[in-house]
Amino acid sequence: MISREQADELLGGAEGAYLIRESQRQPGSYTLALRFGYQTLNYRLFYDGKHFVGEKRFESIHDLVTDGFITLYIETKASEYIAKMTTNPIYEHVGYASLLREKVSRRTSKTKHDSKKALLVRVESNSVEKVHTFKGPHWCEYCANFMWGLIAQGVRCSDCGLNVHKQCSKFVPNDCQPDLKRIKKVYCCDLTTLVKAHNTQRPMVVDMCIREIEERGLKSEGLYRVSGFTEHIEDVKMGFDRDGDKADIGADTYADINIIASALKLYFRDLPIPLITYDAYSKFIEGAKLINPDSRLEAIHEALLLLPPAHYETLRYLVTHLKKVTMYEKDNFMSSENLGIVFGPTLMRPPDQNTLVTLNDMRYQKLIVQLLIENEDVLF
Repeated sequence: MISREQADELLGGAEGAYLIRESQRQPGSYTLALRFGYQTLNYRLFYDGKHFVGEKRFESIHDLVTDGFITLYIETKASEYIAKMTTNPIYEHVGYASLLREKVSRRTSKTKHDSKKALLVRVESNSVEKVHTFKGPHWCEYCANFMWGLIAQGVRCSDCGLNVHKQCSKFVPNDCQPDLKRIKKVYCCDLTTLVKAHNTQRPMVVDMCIREIEERGLKSEGLYRVSGFTEHIEDVKMGFDRDGDKADIGADTYADINIIASALKLYFRDLPIPLITYDAYSKFIEGAKLINPDSRLEAIHEALLLLPPAHYETLRYLVTHLKKVTMYEKDNFMSSENLGIVFGPTLMRPPDQNTLVTLNDMRYQKLIVQLLIENEDVLF
């Protein structure tokens, strides 16, 4: 436990020397001090089973320092050159890039939709390309050229793992086929990403919960209005996240059907992009505000066509189910209006999370769901 000045003195001005000191202000935290370019550089040092100061992790401190000196040297001598190659690529014009062209075009080609309706819809995905530090030499999967630098050489897609130069990423369509190994959970996962990863029309949560509810819960009083116990709902959520379509939500495990209904509502609330997407939200609200019933229905039908295919199909399936729920209104006391109150704010959220806007829009959210249920056969 020594000061920064004492560390500088101990290193003695020797290039390439390093030491680790414990912080005087924060006992238990450590600083790596090393000599480079005739000055002492200090880095906060971390350990999680491996040593690191940035993104790259190392088995030993010596390996970390060695890599650090190489990085510092290259940044000092060639930073301008590397920056130029990274930001101004001419890779697509290089002949040998064609070696991987066929493989890459298959991987990044746009999905063709069978139905004419799907062709009218813009694909909306929550894929995120994150700047990534690769271990060892890496080649861009778009242009087949080397990814320069020792840290943050390119970007990696969070869904499918596609690795490309940052500049090349602009030319790659954002409609990849996600790798199932990368989808760590079911809840809170983008709906389009989930159905692509599992190659299904709708999320399995929606199919399984609705099937269970229709088998044993349509006559349950207050269905979707009465909530199940929170800890049991969390159990169902964890079951789907852990076991996917193998999750057990049967009557033997959860006798109270309200638990399953609540778990389904929670799934929709947890979506990062709501079932009625942010892009389509204003069109739905504008449509709901129209006075003329025919114009209103026409406007909502046009808004439906703005939804991405996975969102449209999931909404259609859910609304068909809710229509079935209203057929048992004498037993469950759930009219289309009551279901609108429950599902309005569950299925749609304003892009601007302004409290006043949310409150003002609530009556229109309720009306939209009510109209979808009552006119399900016409709108879908």
